[in-house]
Amino acid sequence: MKFTQPHFFTIVGITLASSLSADAGEKTPSLQEQIEARSSRSSTGGDPAKKKAYADGIKAVAESGVVEKATKKGDVAPDFSLPNATGKLITLSEELKNGPVVLTWYRGGWCPYCNIQLAAYQAVLPEIEAHGAKLIAVSPELPDKALSTKEKNELQFQVLTDQNLKVAREYGLVFTLTPEVTGYYKEAFDLNSYNGESAADDELPLAATYVINTDGKITYSFFDANSKMRAEPEAILNALAKLKE
Repeated sequence: MKFTQPHFFTIVGITLASSLSADAGEKTPSLQEQIEARSSRSSTGGDPAKKKAYADGIKAVAESGVVEKATKKGDVAPDFSLPNATGKLITLSEELKNGPVVLTWYRGGWCPYCNIQLAAYQAVLPEIEAHGAKLIAVSPELPDKALSTKEKNELQFQVLTDQNLKVAREYGLVFTLTPEVTGYYKEAFDLNSYNGESAADDELPLAATYVINTDGKITYSFFDANSKMRAEPEAILNALAKLKE
């Protein structure tokens, strides 16, 4: 088929809190609520200049037009072959021969919100697979870093490396960080140590999530200029359920 077109401790804490809430008969926090809880503990809140820089960064992404131009629901998903965490090539069209695919981009293991998202998706993996679907995560981080992310979060699904954002560009998901945000990132960590020395240190993919039917058509898409906004597991499961209607 060819188509056209604290990290670990924070996650553990959220998981435990969710379990306690469930035991008490309370509603388990949504993915967005977990992300907001993590955000409220961020050091950014104590630095007005940094807070403004990140807010301006979100505005810049929104104004860049990347959200409007990105591949979305109704489009045919561009095919690709990318290496997984152990170096094996995974091809989208081959995976679709066996059922629908949930395809999600994350920024990297350095991103606490991405780790929370991946853990939340792992929690519903049995339900995704019960719909006959596979979950595949993609990021620009190198295979060894992807392997670290996979092991840290105990992920049981494929984690692929899109080095230099080649496939993300085909999906129209790549955006440029503002100089201010790039500077703050450099103060906190070395993006090139995750993505490779040949990678741009001011480019990232939108945290996009797709449900792709076996014919390659995208039936659900989610992405936002704000990197704290992620597709809820429930929305993904509802999209998979609709494929059977």
